[in-house]
Amino acid sequence: MIRLDPSLKLRSLRPDLDRLLKISAEKIHALRRTWDPRQGAPVFTVHGRYTSRGWTEWTQGFQFGSALLQFAATGDQRMLAFGRDGTRQYMATHLSHVGVHDHGFNNVSTYGNLHQLARARRFSAGKEEIRFYELALKVSGAVQAARWTELPEGLGYIYSFNGPHSLFADTIRSLRALALAHRLGHVLMGERDRKISLLGRLLQHAEATARFNVYFGQNRDVYDVRGRVAHESIFNLNDGSYRCPSTQQGYSPFTTWTRGLAWILCGYAEQLEFLEALPERELTPYGTKARILARFLETARATADFYIENTPTDGVPYWDTGAPGLIHLSDYLDRPAEPFNEHEPVDSSAAAIAAQGLVRLGHYLKARQKSNEGGRYFAAGLTVAKTIFNEPYLSTSPHHQGLLLHAVYHRPNGWDYVPKGRKIPCGEACMWGDYHARELALLLLRLADGKSYTFFGD
Repeated sequence: MIRLDPSLKLRSLRPDLDRLLKISAEKIHALRRTWDPRQGAPVFTVHGRYTSRGWTEWTQGFQFGSALLQFAATGDQRMLAFGRDGTRQYMATHLSHVGVHDHGFNNVSTYGNLHQLARARRFSAGKEEIRFYELALKVSGAVQAARWTELPEGLGYIYSFNGPHSLFADTIRSLRALALAHRLGHVLMGERDRKISLLGRLLQHAEATARFNVYFGQNRDVYDVRGRVAHESIFNLNDGSYRCPSTQQGYSPFTTWTRGLAWILCGYAEQLEFLEALPERELTPYGTKARILARFLETARATADFYIENTPTDGVPYWDTGAPGLIHLSDYLDRPAEPFNEHEPVDSSAAAIAAQGLVRLGHYLKARQKSNEGGRYFAAGLTVAKTIFNEPYLSTSPHHQGLLLHAVYHRPNGWDYVPKGRKIPCGEACMWGDYHARELALLLLRLADGKSYTFFGD
């Protein structure tokens, strides 16, 4: 269980944030100098050097998005140029990519960040450039929403690359794309010019995910533990009925792949902020605003509590809560995580994603006079941040291109590099882990200055 430090404050993390951002700039430049775009998007490191693995190219936006986050945090114009030029040159095909559930990763990290920075006048952008970003976000949100499976009871979901029968936990983060497109006044046009609300599909997908991928301790099955997350839900397309949990990257359907849990926690927490900012009239067709917010809050709280209770004391989780080798680590939840153990890998990328969710959830609750509950989540998020912003997770070697060490990509497939003489993956980084470490740092910097940072802007 995460050991909360009530004395840990935002201002006490400032030296860690400054150090991380300095190292982050060096890592971005190191990757830029060696990256060959003909090899595909950078995904994870081997021997400290970023490599590619063609699957869905879902990490390309994190490369350029990282530079944009660096600019947002530091004002480094070289980072702006790299992120801006890279987005224009390499990201267009991701906007119209009909084969993935990853639009919120690729396109919000690039076009979304550029749009927000331009509107905030952080750099000089004319009206046509801003309209270009807006058109990109409209297209991305609509294309993502069109990847749709209808369910009974007015539900549905954006289906994964496994096909129309598959609902992934990860996809909750792609709701960012729908949210931004809706905010820009866009809709998805269907047969006979039917206007399909992107906000409606956002809410339908979120409810389907909460109902089928998240457990609430209500005896749904014998493994129904509150806050547990199934990576994938499988449906019978003949009648839309739910069939079973599944997983692609976790150990089993009945254990919790911690990065999937982190996507849920972060996704619902940030959507709480987005939905709170909407006027009541926009939500009225889908129920009362209070009821909708309560459902998102219930889901975020359940997953946050599970994460806190099922993660080692320093806030870094092992890659799956049911991984079989954990039995050899005895009381592993009562001490800091051990990235160099001989049995099961930790996943620092899950920690970076979950930390942002915890901070956002805590901040949301504290702003609504729920200081005790909000303070608990906020403290947990700061605890995780303090851990991953320092060694052995922060990559300080100039010979390593990664920023956040000890990440795991696909343990069941054996895609992660195992160093010579070791039995499990360790010591390497991934694009999504590095990106979310930077995004977490930017969020904490803004909060420390009494401001906010959301994917949809102020």
